[in-house]
Amino acid sequence: MEFFDVVKSRRSIRSFKKQALTQEVINQLIDAARLAPSAGNAQSWAFVLVTKPEIKQALVVAALGQKWLEDAAVVFVVCADLNRAEESYDERGKSLYCIQDTSAAVENILLAATALGLGACWMGAFREEEIRKVINAPNGMRPVALIPVGVPNESPRARSRRSANEVVYMESF
Repeated sequence: MEFFDVVKSRRSIRSFKKQALTQEVINQLIDAARLAPSAGNAQSWAFVLVTKPEIKQALVVAALGQKWLEDAAVVFVVCADLNRAEESYDERGKSLYCIQDTSAAVENILLAATALGLGACWMGAFREEEIRKVINAPNGMRPVALIPVGVPNESPRARSRRSANEVVYMESF
């Protein structure tokens, strides 16, 4: 798919076919994530990949009962590595840059999934401490997003977007 076609066709998918992904496809998604830009190239992220049904069920509980994520072939738990970020940029790295870094990685996963004909969804509604326990996160590893990925079982229509005139402010400086 051409890049802008991928951007235009990306949708939040919340229904998946019960179908596994090949290791090659999972590796492509990992590469997309790890190749994202990051502040000072600190790469202050970590990715926990969940495929076991019992762990996905525990994620559902921590994600406020969003049961649909169980059907995803894999769930990426995208974490900010606070220690790595702080080493590079002190408090600002820990409080901001690592969140920006993980957000760039998440978007790369979403776009790569779309390009591969897969579905994915950016989930932020969860109890962070419960997710930390489920994945046994070490100190300094903060769960930022859950990204269920799999073969889509739905084709949602495009949702409306604000026009460029509503979101762009041009000034001559």
